[in-house]
Amino acid sequence: MASRYALLPLRIFLGVTFVYAGIDKLTDSAFLADSGAGSIGQLMTQVRDTSAVPWLVDQALNSPATFGYVIAYGELAVGLGTLFGLLSRLAALGGALISLSLWLTVSWQTEPYYYGNDLAYLMAWLPLVLAGAPYLSLDTAWTRHRRRQHAQLFT
Repeated sequence: MASRYALLPLRIFLGVTFVYAGIDKLTDSAFLADSGAGSIGQLMTQVRDTSAVPWLVDQALNSPATFGYVIAYGELAVGLGTLFGLLSRLAALGGALISLSLWLTVSWQTEPYYYGNDLAYLMAWLPLVLAGAPYLSLDTAWTRHRRRQHAQLFT
């Protein structure tokens, strides 16, 4: 029985964390500014030269506030999808891509590498990308509902 629900604690942790991160960004006016202390613009400027993918940082610097909103709403969507098990593999893939982009930009210069949390988040998303949310999820409820409807058509 325990193995059946083994991914549930991971789903809850990642879902709550990403919802919190998204809300935190959306409610922080300093973060969503193009420049200034604590802004996404300042952060991207600081990590540009140490990033593994400076061209990605350059894209963010074209419109830092827009990039900040995209990240914040992306984290919120990923977190809610993961918590509710709605399009769970797609949500997990989104979480993995956000974590990958943050690792390659913001956390890349962290030494030793295991002090940077974005790589650990990336690895935590991978089991959910592979397995989805097979239990206690809207995906599962929708699949069962469709099977019942299909069975009724042929009985």
